[in-house]
Amino acid sequence: MTTSVRRLPGWAKAVAALVLVLAVLFAGIRLAVLPGIKDLFGTDTEDRSGPALLKSIQDMSRYDAASGNFQVVVDLEKDARFLPDALHGTRTLYVGAGTVDAYVDLGGVGRRDVRVDKDRTSATIRLPHARLGRPALDPDHSYAVSKQRGLLDRLGDLFSDNPNSEQAVQKLAVRHIGDAAKRSGLTARAESNTTSMLQGLLRSLGFKEVYITYGT
Repeated sequence: MTTSVRRLPGWAKAVAALVLVLAVLFAGIRLAVLPGIKDLFGTDTEDRSGPALLKSIQDMSRYDAASGNFQVVVDLEKDARFLPDALHGTRTLYVGAGTVDAYVDLGGVGRRDVRVDKDRTSATIRLPHARLGRPALDPDHSYAVSKQRGLLDRLGDLFSDNPNSEQAVQKLAVRHIGDAAKRSGLTARAESNTTSMLQGLLRSLGFKEVYITYGT
């Protein structure tokens, strides 16, 4: 007596595959929301990074005269065309904190920019205007408040790591911090602090009158 094995039709296989994918998705969501579950599958972290290599050395001739601390809330939303947000799309709310330095470049000051009277009691120095440095994002005080992702985006996160998932909001935060620094009057504060520093230095060397001007 022989028995025949019935094969599943194609539509049944497709349904079974879809159920399996949904099961993995819901299991991942439960692991993310239930407290204490992740502790059962804890992982050990070991730093296997190689030594840092010195690529170059650059002499600095600028005086960092002021520094501003900034914070911005970035709300970045990415939508897919012809697809609802629940299926494909992301929205990230990110708090970015960073600093911007304002400096005066003293390296370009030449003999024509410094005038001293014959009695060495009066000095006039012309300096370039203060400039802003690049915004530096503080990773210890920057964080994502919330992340909303569509179904397809969640499925993609289950099967692949995306180390650049926050890169877009970080770049946007840096840009907003830089724009805020331009409107903050930070360069004016840097020039004022530089003037006070040089006046105090030259007066300690015997100069009674010290004039500092700024321009190209």
